[in-house]
Order: sequence, then C-alpha cells, then structure tokens
Amino acid sequence: MSDWSDWIGREQRSADRLDPALAARWCATFDRDAPAGEAMPQGIHLCLCTPEARTAQLGEDGHPSRAQGPASFLPPVPLPRRMWASSAIQFHAPVAIGASIERVSRIASVEAKSGSRGEMVFVEVDHATSADGELAVRERQTLVYLEAVDPDAPLSPPKTGAGIFDASDWDEHREIVPDERLLFRYSALTFNTHRIHYDAPYARNIERYRGLVVHGPLTASMLLQMAAARFGENRLASFSFRGVSPAIAGEPLHLVMRGGSEGIELGAFAYDGRQVTKASATLA
Repeated sequence: MSDWSDWIGREQRSADRLDPALAARWCATFDRDAPAGEAMPQGIHLCLCTPEARTAQLGEDGHPSRAQGPASFLPPVPLPRRMWASSAIQFHAPVAIGASIERVSRIASVEAKSGSRGEMVFVEVDHATSADGELAVRERQTLVYLEAVDPDAPLSPPKTGAGIFDASDWDEHREIVPDERLLFRYSALTFNTHRIHYDAPYARNIERYRGLVVHGPLTASMLLQMAAARFGENRLASFSFRGVSPAIAGEPLHLVMRGGSEGIELGAFAYDGRQVTKASATLA
C-alpha cells in the first residue's frame, strides 16, 4: 500500500442552502409532515453539501474517482470497493429551513489494515457543518476501502435462516420494509450514485450482494426519528452508528431502542435476528 500521509490534514469546503423544497422532499421521503417551526429534525445534515463531481468523473462503482495531486480530497486508495463504515455525531444546534450552510471537511487519518476481507484502508473524515454561521453539527465519518470480491464468492449476507428477531428486550420497536422507491429517494436526497443502492445487477454480480443495499445513513436517519418520537425533536446531544452487516431492500428490518437519560442504545436487525446497525445516543 502507498503512503497517504500527505492527505492527512487536507481540507475541503462546501456550501449549500436548506431551502424549503429540500426540506419538503426530505419529509416526503420519510412520510412525515413538515416541522411545526423552522427547525428541521436531526439527520437533515446528511443531505446537505452533497458531492458535486461531474458524471464524467465518476468511477465504475458510481463514487467520484480518486487521483493523485492537490485537487483530490480523498486519497487515491487503489482498492475498488468503498463503504460508509461508521459515524460519530455531535449536535450543537438545530438547522433551520432557509439557513445558509457551510461545511469544512478534513482528513483526520488514513490507515491500512489486513483482516478477514483482505487488505483494507480506513479513512477518517471530520466534518464541521455550520448553519447561518453557527456550528450545528460535528461528525467524524469513517470510510473503508476493500478489495474486489471474487465473481464466484457467495452472495452477502447469507440467505436468512429459520430464526426470528425477538424484540422483547427493547423499549421501542418498529418494523419496516425499505424498498427500491425509498432507496431511490434517499440516493436522490444525498446525490449518492453508489450503484449498490439502485443497480441490482451490479450489486449482485460485481459486489456480490444478495440484493440492493440499504444506505447506512438511511437506516441511521430512521433510528434518529425513532429517538425523536420518544424524546422530542432535536433532543439528542450525540449519536453514533456503525454498520455491522448489509440490510437488503425488500426484506423486513427491525428498528429498536432502549434506555433514556443515562444513555440510549439503538439498533437495526434483519428479521432472522442478524444485526445490521449498532447505534448509541445521549440526550442534551
């Protein structure tokens, strides 16, 4: 693997505006009414300052291509597969409809590892998102780059077994079936062209998924909304989530939560009990 130390500390600045049309599309995607006031629910920042790479600059997987040189924000890791591994988020202030948004992103670390999936490279990116000049959200996002999958590799995740998810230990439980329409809308909200979310032949034949993959941030957004339904909008001080295994479109997904003022545990599980997402939160 190459030495990417020159990328550590590299910054990228982007600007956006949370206009009423984007707010309405976000609410429509999640079957929600518009907020009573100007403040949008937590999780809207994931749909702001989205990528602006031209179509000609996209790689085979749909992500913007990476290259050597000062113009490339992310390091040119040669591994072909990229995943959103986790995020640790601190909420400082709500984001209001109509606010002018600025995001400063900085490469915090680049680390090569070897594991059960072969060679991997983890890239940590710190994002500071401000609304009308006030810091609203800090986030450390971890990306992981992986080797190509053998074309004859078993499909992932394995076919669900005979088990069933047991929600009896959780305070809150919601079952949903995220389908292709929901995935399309969230890809549109985030300007995400990663083909595993909309191109079924690519997801199956190239990356060897059993079907279209539900976005990690989409699952995280639904968990944030579960917390808001219990504790109120914009009540969380922090929220962290980590992908454990893929959620597949068209299959039941169980969203769960327990805890309160001493700490909140959240998660997403496939219907056979396989964990998809681990998450935790604290109240302000």
